[in-house]
Amino acid sequence: MARPERNREESELIEKLVHINRVAKVVKGGRRFGFAALVVVGDQRGRVGFGNGKAREVPEAIRKATEAAKKNMIRVPLREGRTLHHDIRGRWGAGRVLLRTAQAGTGIIAGGPMRAVFEALGVQDVVTKSQGSSNPYNMVRATFDALVNQNSPRQIAAKRGKKVADIVARRGDIKVVGASDEGDDAAEANSAE
Repeated sequence: MARPERNREESELIEKLVHINRVAKVVKGGRRFGFAALVVVGDQRGRVGFGNGKAREVPEAIRKATEAAKKNMIRVPLREGRTLHHDIRGRWGAGRVLLRTAQAGTGIIAGGPMRAVFEALGVQDVVTKSQGSSNPYNMVRATFDALVNQNSPRQIAAKRGKKVADIVARRGDIKVVGASDEGDDAAEANSAE
């Protein structure tokens, strides 16, 4: 019974080709070309993976990369199913990325390789910045480094032995402070003097 479910899951996955690299090996008769492909695969509901494949032909390289991506998929907790829970930095080699949460309607503000990751992941609102290498392999790996370290309030509550409501309530308290509250505090301080 598990087979039909798995086939349905795999058919729902979307594949994004991020980069193709052509390399040449010089031999007696001329040059032999090979291709390397970088592919991102996701279900647009919080699961995403990447893989790379090498072959003499482009379609074969893409197929190998897609299989590798399906094997190493990760689950990322999303806030309201549309954005990240908190800002985070990722790093891989010389590639450094900054991922920030965003309000509804912001969209995906990200460059090439990172955009493919977020589209496959199903994130609708995020702001990103690549601060290091522009090598697509390093950018994708740095993005995954950040996503792996993403924590949800449920995970934090489980680690601390608290209720999810306590963690989320604190997040709400921080947002509640506004200009009107600060004005009231200033008025109280002036009256106390």
